[in-house]
Amino acid sequence: MTEIKVPVFPESVTDGTLAKWHKQPGESVARDDIIADIETDKVVFEVPSQSAGRLTEQLVEEGATVQSGQVIARMEEGEEETAKTAPEAAAAETAPVVMPAAEKLMKEHGLEASEITGSGKGGRILKQDVQQVIDARRESAPAQPLAEAKSGEQQRPQKRVAMTRLRARIAERLLEAQHNAAILTTFNEVDMQAVMQLRSEYREQFEKQHGVRLGFMSFFVKAAVEALKRFPEVNASIEGNEVVYHGFFDIGIAVGSPRGLVVPILRDADQLGMAQIESQINRLAEKAKQGTLALEEITGGTFSITNGGVFGSLMSTPILNPPQSGILGMHKIEKRPVVVDDEIVIRPMMYLAFSYDHRLIDGRVAVQFLVAIKEMIEEPARILLEV
Repeated sequence: MTEIKVPVFPESVTDGTLAKWHKQPGESVARDDIIADIETDKVVFEVPSQSAGRLTEQLVEEGATVQSGQVIARMEEGEEETAKTAPEAAAAETAPVVMPAAEKLMKEHGLEASEITGSGKGGRILKQDVQQVIDARRESAPAQPLAEAKSGEQQRPQKRVAMTRLRARIAERLLEAQHNAAILTTFNEVDMQAVMQLRSEYREQFEKQHGVRLGFMSFFVKAAVEALKRFPEVNASIEGNEVVYHGFFDIGIAVGSPRGLVVPILRDADQLGMAQIESQINRLAEKAKQGTLALEEITGGTFSITNGGVFGSLMSTPILNPPQSGILGMHKIEKRPVVVDDEIVIRPMMYLAFSYDHRLIDGRVAVQFLVAIKEMIEEPARILLEV
């Protein structure tokens, strides 16, 4: 018998919830098969099998709270496959190879390998292949009513769903930020014409040379880093009665995921070029979508940026990500009449919001910090020249 244990959690994670069993008692298990998912307030840990055999016993139920290193199941080691008959062996040879993560997703959505075209080496079915089929089905599926009302009755459907650990943790941290920090927000607006012209002129060449799309976020990351260098208190945090000034620039980029909002970190953003920033943001956003972000990719950070504009937000007041002292909010770009050189012209404008902890950052510093970002975006050469 072999014991199946919860992975050893990092110090910042106290416990988890057994979110799902992928193997049931009596089922055969191959080495590296995912047996269960453990959801914590930060990431989802997969519990793989260290050997082949058969699962004999589950010791906890789905939804139960589990601790680091806890035994959750037992399995009997042995050969992962029994001898196949000739027809079975022939079928196995022609069947496409399904990667473990893809197989897990297929089981969750009731898909067969015959419904999916593999894009991996030798026709292997990858997780993204399965996700494409799922997305296509969702887009084509007609909207279904929640329930049918009885004759003469008004339909008022509702349902109760337990909060996930991530959602509960998000709620906890938002309340913590509002209760433990003196949050204030200052606003400004930025003329995006210079950046948009720069992108238009060099977009194709940039994509061809670096293999990644040139977005707006890399400009704001670079501008934020330069502004943080000028105003180090914005890149600092309060710990007890001390102020910790960080000599590095780890920028959190807020992205949406199926599990909720997560903030993966661009480590040492001051040392990254525009292409590296765009590439890392794309990689982290894709991992967030797939739920595969590692713990070290979402912990830490000295400053954050959130872009509500991608969802159509015109203006908002972003909330701090403790223990950080500042967060920049980007918004939707809209053409508006503005005065330039005493003339009214139409320009693509964006409202910027900077929320900060007033215990550490004075209003004067907050305004100057946001103005510095505004000036660098309106004159992108300032980013390169650091002026």
